[in-house]
Amino acid sequence: MTAAMARVLPRELAGRDPLVRPSEHADFQSNAAMALAGPAGLASRELAERLRQLLAEETAFTVSVAGPGFLNLTVPDALLWGQVEQRLADPRLGAGLPLAGSRVVVDYSGPNIAKEMHVGHLRSNVIGDALARSLSFLGADVIRQNHLGDWGTQFGMLIQYLTEHPEHPWRDGAAGTRISLLDALYKTSRQAFEADPEFAERSRRRVVALQGGDPATVAVWQELVEVSGEAFQQLYDRLGLLITPQDTDSESSYNEELPGLAEELIEAGIAVESAGALCVFFEDILGPEGAPVPLIVRKQDGGFGYQASDLATLRHRVRDLGADRILYVVDARQALHFKMVFAAARRAGWLPAGVEAKHVPFGTVMGPGGKPFKTRSGGTVRLAGLLDSAVDGVRAVMAEKSHELSGAELERVAEAAGIGAVKYADLSTSWARNYVFDIDQMVSLNGDTGVYLLYAHARVRSILAKAGEASVVVDRSLPLHPAERALVLLLDGFEGTVREVARELEPHRLCGYLFALAKAFTEFYGACPVLKAPTPGLRGNRLALCELTAATLARGLDLLGLEAPERI
Repeated sequence: MTAAMARVLPRELAGRDPLVRPSEHADFQSNAAMALAGPAGLASRELAERLRQLLAEETAFTVSVAGPGFLNLTVPDALLWGQVEQRLADPRLGAGLPLAGSRVVVDYSGPNIAKEMHVGHLRSNVIGDALARSLSFLGADVIRQNHLGDWGTQFGMLIQYLTEHPEHPWRDGAAGTRISLLDALYKTSRQAFEADPEFAERSRRRVVALQGGDPATVAVWQELVEVSGEAFQQLYDRLGLLITPQDTDSESSYNEELPGLAEELIEAGIAVESAGALCVFFEDILGPEGAPVPLIVRKQDGGFGYQASDLATLRHRVRDLGADRILYVVDARQALHFKMVFAAARRAGWLPAGVEAKHVPFGTVMGPGGKPFKTRSGGTVRLAGLLDSAVDGVRAVMAEKSHELSGAELERVAEAAGIGAVKYADLSTSWARNYVFDIDQMVSLNGDTGVYLLYAHARVRSILAKAGEASVVVDRSLPLHPAERALVLLLDGFEGTVREVARELEPHRLCGYLFALAKAFTEFYGACPVLKAPTPGLRGNRLALCELTAATLARGLDLLGLEAPERI
């Protein structure tokens, strides 16, 4: 289509988007003639007719013009069967590598040391991982970065409390138990800090000791980091995330750079003193009362906060990692912060014009009734406990529905499906929106759920298993049943959907595609007998469609970070 436009009007139309999209009126429809008729100086219907003639001469498509200039294109059955055959032979299912040569940093997860991950960490983890997977699949060199919060005044408070209460058994047990104890101790030390001025003063001195490299203080801090990191990794592994310890990008690693960074901003006239703090101001970033909102690089007490470390981190990712695209998968409440960090980095020359830095904000996980998701006592919901609930819910459903699995296999599949249910419910919602965490809905076998898709994949695999070693050789001469055609055309959209995810940074597009694919397969299977097909040729073609559907579902689920068991 693009080539045809170039031959009709080589100067005006060469390289333009042919605007070909799936259609209810044909296999595809293009409104390129209407969009480009003006620049070409032609009536849209006239331009459409010229394009129709060229396409009819040079392709096997059936092409017609409708309305003011719509081009309707129908693909011959033989070409569609050929497409199925080619994709079956390609491990990448026909997807190219359009992002090859690019380097993308994806910043996600970022929990705080000595605190358990809770429901608020869910979205950053699953959205960030899905984006990293999709970008990598399309050829990008993806660098995952887990920006751990492992520095700041809160550690002086916690370390001081631990020092004064050496009898507490926080060092006992596994990492998961220890992080729970540390989380509780953090809250206790915070209460002591706010209630006891003398303890608060001792905590401040402990911060100074930590920043000054006091061996005893640093030793406790390092132990907190190690225990937390081990507990976090256990949860990452359970979630099926690709984050490893090598992806850690701790806030503390930039400490030594911050004084020099501040001096650079001062010398460039970007940062100025204001009320004892070093700030960057912006003409277009104002507070609710119209006053400028500053980015505080250095605080009044001379210390540096996360604003400064985020600037250093951004500079490192461009200068040292060579990123041309940097994605921050962080909740929407940090939108203003990132706007200021990006703007300050641009002014300092640390974020060149050719490098994109983008905040990928996400909404909140809500409880029943659209209220903030809390425990019955009003506390924060632990992420590990939330996953346990989902796995229990799936196990109950499977115990009723599945008679093939038992024992260890049932537990393994329940774990995979439960985790997948949670991740899919999050990913299938646009990251810009809040969503309600509803276990019963997530583990349902009906509707747009992760469990439904996993069952759909397992169902296709079951059909193929029953077929045994039957041939899946494609016979291109056979006509397509309407349900076969609909399925083939949907399978054809896999690469385009993943490209949309990478371009728009919206994993929910892939979720919607996979759900539509599962439904199309159900309709195909109901209308077109596979194992009992009337001829060997039809049987082979339909088994080929089953094989390609299973492979596409599995690949798509993998890009979302969901494991697809062979049997459920």
